[in-house]
Amino acid sequence: SSRRSWGLLVTAGVGGTLLALYAVVIPFVTPALRKVCLPFVPATSSQIQNVLKMLENRSGLLVDIGSGDGRIVIAAAKKGFKAVGYELNPWLVWYSRYRAWRDGVHHNTKFYISDLWKVSFSCYTNVVVFGVPQMMPQLEKKLEEELEYNARIIACRFPFPSWIPDRTAGEGIDTVWAYDLKHYRG
Repeated sequence: SSRRSWGLLVTAGVGGTLLALYAVVIPFVTPALRKVCLPFVPATSSQIQNVLKMLENRSGLLVDIGSGDGRIVIAAAKKGFKAVGYELNPWLVWYSRYRAWRDGVHHNTKFYISDLWKVSFSCYTNVVVFGVPQMMPQLEKKLEEELEYNARIIACRFPFPSWIPDRTAGEGIDTVWAYDLKHYRG
Protein backbone atom coordinates (compact mmCIF):
# COMPACT_ATOMS: atom_id res chain seq x y z
CA SER A 1 0.00 0.00 0.00
CA SER A 2 2.80 2.44 0.84
CA ARG A 3 4.61 1.37 -2.32
CA ARG A 4 1.49 2.17 -4.36
CA SER A 5 1.13 5.58 -2.63
CA TRP A 6 4.78 6.31 -3.35
CA GLY A 7 4.25 5.39 -7.02
CA LEU A 8 1.24 7.70 -7.30
CA LEU A 9 3.20 10.52 -5.67
CA VAL A 10 6.12 10.11 -8.09
CA THR A 11 3.74 9.89 -11.06
CA ALA A 12 1.91 13.04 -9.94
CA GLY A 13 5.22 14.86 -9.38
CA VAL A 14 6.61 13.94 -12.80
CA GLY A 15 3.29 14.74 -14.50
CA GLY A 16 3.04 18.12 -12.74
CA THR A 17 6.63 18.97 -13.64
CA LEU A 18 6.06 18.08 -17.30
CA LEU A 19 2.85 20.12 -17.39
CA ALA A 20 4.61 23.15 -15.86
CA LEU A 21 7.52 22.78 -18.28
CA TYR A 22 5.06 22.57 -21.19
CA ALA A 23 3.27 25.75 -20.02
CA VAL A 24 6.54 27.68 -19.85
CA VAL A 25 8.24 26.36 -22.99
CA ILE A 26 5.35 26.35 -25.51
CA PRO A 27 4.98 30.17 -25.73
CA PHE A 28 8.67 30.41 -26.65
CA VAL A 29 8.63 27.53 -29.15
CA THR A 30 5.37 28.14 -31.05
CA PRO A 31 6.50 31.43 -32.67
CA ALA A 32 9.35 29.45 -34.24
CA LEU A 33 6.88 26.95 -35.70
CA ARG A 34 4.71 29.55 -37.43
CA LYS A 35 4.76 30.12 -41.19
CA VAL A 36 7.08 33.07 -40.49
CA CYS A 37 9.44 32.25 -37.61
CA LEU A 38 9.32 35.05 -35.01
CA PRO A 39 11.83 34.15 -32.29
CA PHE A 40 12.40 36.25 -29.16
CA VAL A 41 15.79 37.94 -29.39
CA PRO A 42 16.28 40.65 -26.74
CA ALA A 43 17.22 44.15 -27.88
CA THR A 44 20.76 45.16 -27.01
CA SER A 45 21.42 48.36 -25.07
CA SER A 46 23.00 49.82 -28.25
CA GLN A 47 19.82 49.07 -30.23
CA ILE A 48 17.71 50.74 -27.56
CA GLN A 49 19.94 53.85 -27.66
CA ASN A 50 19.75 53.90 -31.47
CA VAL A 51 15.95 53.67 -31.36
CA LEU A 52 15.79 56.50 -28.82
CA LYS A 53 18.07 58.57 -31.08
CA MET A 54 15.55 58.11 -33.93
CA LEU A 55 12.75 59.26 -31.61
CA GLU A 56 14.41 62.56 -30.65
CA ASN A 57 12.12 65.56 -31.23
CA ARG A 58 9.16 63.22 -31.77
CA SER A 59 5.92 63.03 -29.82
CA GLY A 60 2.70 61.05 -29.94
CA LEU A 61 1.86 57.45 -29.20
CA LEU A 62 4.53 54.79 -29.70
CA VAL A 63 4.02 51.11 -30.44
CA ASP A 64 6.60 48.34 -30.38
CA ILE A 65 5.53 45.48 -32.65
CA GLY A 66 6.96 42.27 -31.21
CA SER A 67 7.84 43.95 -27.91
CA GLY A 68 9.45 40.88 -26.34
CA ASP A 69 10.40 41.69 -22.75
CA GLY A 70 9.35 45.34 -23.10
CA ARG A 71 12.78 47.01 -23.20
CA ILE A 72 11.92 49.49 -25.98
CA VAL A 73 8.49 50.34 -24.54
CA ILE A 74 9.94 50.97 -21.08
CA ALA A 75 12.86 53.05 -22.42
CA ALA A 76 10.46 55.16 -24.51
CA ALA A 77 8.14 55.65 -21.51
CA LYS A 78 11.12 56.89 -19.49
CA LYS A 79 11.63 59.50 -22.25
CA GLY A 80 8.03 60.67 -21.88
CA PHE A 81 6.21 58.64 -24.53
CA LYS A 82 2.93 56.87 -23.96
CA ALA A 83 4.09 53.49 -25.23
CA VAL A 84 2.38 50.20 -26.11
CA GLY A 85 3.83 46.78 -26.85
CA TYR A 86 2.27 43.89 -28.76
CA GLU A 87 3.72 40.43 -28.24
CA LEU A 88 2.53 36.85 -28.87
CA ASN A 89 4.25 35.28 -25.86
CA PRO A 90 2.13 35.72 -22.70
CA TRP A 91 5.10 35.11 -20.37
CA LEU A 92 7.00 37.99 -21.99
CA VAL A 93 3.94 40.26 -21.76
CA TRP A 94 3.51 39.51 -18.05
CA TYR A 95 7.22 40.04 -17.47
CA SER A 96 7.07 43.35 -19.40
CA ARG A 97 4.18 44.54 -17.23
CA TYR A 98 6.15 43.65 -14.10
CA ARG A 99 9.28 45.46 -15.37
CA ALA A 100 7.24 48.57 -16.24
CA TRP A 101 5.76 48.55 -12.73
CA ARG A 102 9.20 47.97 -11.16
CA ASP A 103 10.70 50.84 -13.20
CA GLY A 104 7.84 53.17 -12.28
CA VAL A 105 6.52 53.71 -15.83
CA HIS A 106 3.47 51.43 -15.71
CA HIS A 107 1.16 54.47 -16.02
CA ASN A 108 2.68 55.28 -19.44
CA THR A 109 2.88 51.73 -20.78
CA LYS A 110 0.51 48.99 -21.90
CA PHE A 111 1.35 45.50 -23.10
CA TYR A 112 -0.99 43.26 -25.07
CA ILE A 113 -0.88 39.59 -26.02
CA SER A 114 -1.78 39.80 -29.69
CA ASP A 115 -0.86 38.83 -33.22
CA LEU A 116 0.39 41.90 -35.13
CA TRP A 117 -1.69 40.96 -38.18
CA LYS A 118 -4.89 41.28 -36.15
CA VAL A 119 -4.16 44.76 -34.75
CA SER A 120 -4.68 48.16 -36.34
CA PHE A 121 -1.78 50.54 -35.80
CA SER A 122 -3.65 53.57 -37.15
CA CYS A 123 -3.53 55.55 -33.89
CA TYR A 124 0.28 55.46 -33.57
CA THR A 125 2.70 58.09 -34.88
CA ASN A 126 5.83 56.18 -33.83
CA VAL A 127 6.27 52.51 -34.67
CA VAL A 128 9.19 50.28 -33.70
CA VAL A 129 9.52 46.90 -35.40
CA PHE A 130 11.74 43.95 -34.56
CA GLY A 131 10.82 41.84 -37.54
CA VAL A 132 12.37 39.14 -39.66
CA PRO A 133 13.06 39.46 -43.41
CA GLN A 134 10.17 37.14 -44.40
CA MET A 135 7.54 39.39 -42.81
CA MET A 136 8.87 42.83 -43.76
CA PRO A 137 7.23 43.15 -47.24
CA GLN A 138 3.78 42.32 -45.83
CA LEU A 139 4.29 44.56 -42.81
CA GLU A 140 5.49 47.42 -45.03
CA LYS A 141 2.20 47.27 -46.93
CA LYS A 142 0.10 47.01 -43.73
CA LEU A 143 1.79 50.02 -42.12
CA GLU A 144 1.57 52.13 -45.28
CA GLU A 145 -2.18 51.45 -45.44
CA GLU A 146 -2.90 52.06 -41.75
CA LEU A 147 -0.61 54.81 -40.50
CA GLU A 148 -1.11 58.56 -40.69
CA TYR A 149 0.95 60.87 -42.88
CA ASN A 150 3.27 62.00 -40.03
CA ALA A 151 4.19 58.52 -38.76
CA ARG A 152 7.78 57.40 -38.29
CA ILE A 153 8.61 53.71 -38.50
CA ILE A 154 11.84 52.42 -36.97
CA ALA A 155 13.01 48.98 -38.09
CA CYS A 156 15.55 47.09 -35.98
CA ARG A 157 17.92 44.40 -37.29
CA PHE A 158 16.24 44.18 -40.72
CA PRO A 159 15.23 47.07 -43.01
CA PHE A 160 12.07 47.28 -45.06
CA PRO A 161 12.60 45.99 -48.61
CA SER A 162 11.05 48.80 -50.69
CA TRP A 163 11.46 51.88 -48.54
CA ILE A 164 14.60 53.99 -48.43
CA PRO A 165 15.46 55.01 -44.87
CA ASP A 166 15.50 58.69 -43.92
CA ARG A 167 18.05 58.03 -41.19
CA THR A 168 20.18 55.11 -40.05
CA ALA A 169 22.01 54.59 -36.76
CA GLY A 170 24.33 51.88 -35.50
CA GLU A 171 26.03 49.04 -37.27
CA GLY A 172 25.73 45.27 -37.53
CA ILE A 173 22.90 43.79 -35.46
CA ASP A 174 22.48 47.12 -33.66
CA THR A 175 21.51 48.98 -36.86
CA VAL A 176 18.15 50.75 -36.90
CA TRP A 177 16.48 52.38 -39.90
CA ALA A 178 13.98 55.26 -39.60
CA TYR A 179 11.34 55.81 -42.28
CA ASP A 180 9.08 58.86 -42.38
CA LEU A 181 5.85 57.75 -43.98
CA LYS A 182 5.20 61.16 -45.59
CA HIS A 183 7.86 60.27 -48.20
CA TYR A 184 5.86 57.26 -49.37
CA ARG A 185 2.51 58.98 -49.69
CA GLY A 186 3.41 61.36 -52.49
